[in-house]
Amino acid sequence: MVSDDAEVMDRITAGVRDLDPQPRQRRWVSLTFCILDAVFSIGARYDTVVVPLVRRVAADFDVAEPSVPHEVEDGPDPVPLGEFLSRYPNEANLVQATNKQRTSTRGGILKAEAVLRYARILNDHGVRSLQEARELLTDAVHLGTVEMELRQVPGEGTAGVRRGYLWMLVGDEDTVKPNRMVVRWLSAHGVDGTTPEQARTLLSKVSKRISSDLGRRVTAWEVDHAIWLAARSLG
Repeated sequence: MVSDDAEVMDRITAGVRDLDPQPRQRRWVSLTFCILDAVFSIGARYDTVVVPLVRRVAADFDVAEPSVPHEVEDGPDPVPLGEFLSRYPNEANLVQATNKQRTSTRGGILKAEAVLRYARILNDHGVRSLQEARELLTDAVHLGTVEMELRQVPGEGTAGVRRGYLWMLVGDEDTVKPNRMVVRWLSAHGVDGTTPEQARTLLSKVSKRISSDLGRRVTAWEVDHAIWLAARSLG
């Protein structure tokens, strides 16, 4: 296992420490926006594609500020999933506010369809708001049932990258999104051929080591985000 190699762990820990991982700065105010981000961000430019389309959907519900500073106290979810599904009953409606990207270039479904399928699954399980999604994360049995259904939606990604990223957006601080940027950064630091599952384990251990070194909690999310920012800056 990569994470059992002391030399590798020291090298990756030092590299991440140099990136100065920081706590979340902003968060989405609605579960709807989290789902849109999780689905559309796979294989898409974040600042020029994902954020604008989330803002367009938010504008349809007169939500002027779809994201807020992380420390802002939670309010009611402004776009519960029931309202979102009523406004966009099918993918053709949602495409007009988003785009025609697909979950895969080879036979993938429209990302708009994947969003609606995610929303329907969660809504059917009584998870309709951001607060209810956070409560779901504390119920292992219910979460397992929901995840089994979410896993069936095309575009899952290797090792459930999309699902894990959704929970990160909802507020799970201990999950990472081991996408190609994270794997590429690890490769640049001498860790080649890392699977997403190995990357998850590695970065979780790195977060604990850095927490111990710095004397403050550094979450797996902070490590993941610091690496993502660094990898993105390299193009």
